[in-house]
Amino acid sequence: MGDGLTFLTPPLDAETEVTGPVAAKLFVSSQSRDADIFLVLRLFAPDGREVLFHGSNDPHTPIGLGWLRASHRKLDPELTLHHRPYHSHDESWPLTPGAPVELDIEIWPTCIVAPAGYRFGLTVRGHDFHYGGPPVVTAGSKFEQTGVGPFVHNNPKDRPADVFGAPVTLHFADAMQPYVQLPIIPPRQRQH
Repeated sequence: MGDGLTFLTPPLDAETEVTGPVAAKLFVSSQSRDADIFLVLRLFAPDGREVLFHGSNDPHTPIGLGWLRASHRKLDPELTLHHRPYHSHDESWPLTPGAPVELDIEIWPTCIVAPAGYRFGLTVRGHDFHYGGPPVVTAGSKFEQTGVGPFVHNNPKDRPADVFGAPVTLHFADAMQPYVQLPIIPPRQRQH
């Protein structure tokens, strides 16, 4: 249930547009029978400060969010597209402690033009994104907003610490090459 790791691109050489669906492939193992994986697609200014946005349901959102319970990794072969994994959620596939599994994780579609010198980041973590400041409660809202709107995963009955608090390992090898698929729009196709 930790803060995980953040992987950063080098500083962008030029203004870069990312528009469309985002997906990631990871190889993970857990020391328990399951793991919740939370992905945060982020943007960082040249000074290292994270750039946040006023989202549709939270005033401090990153570029994109995705999450998957590892035991629900089964893909629907008819509905899955190369850019959008579709999980059937009709079977539970528990993990064998210490054994790596392949996860395909959808990150919500996004649209952003990042200036030269900025960096994209992907954080892989064990809990919801939190923007780092105090929770916000807006008029008409019944929940505290911390960066993910109402989409929180903090119910101890659903996420018992003995299962979801176990160490999780990311695997990298010739046969296990994780990636993030970003829909980068070539500059000549954009109109200013």
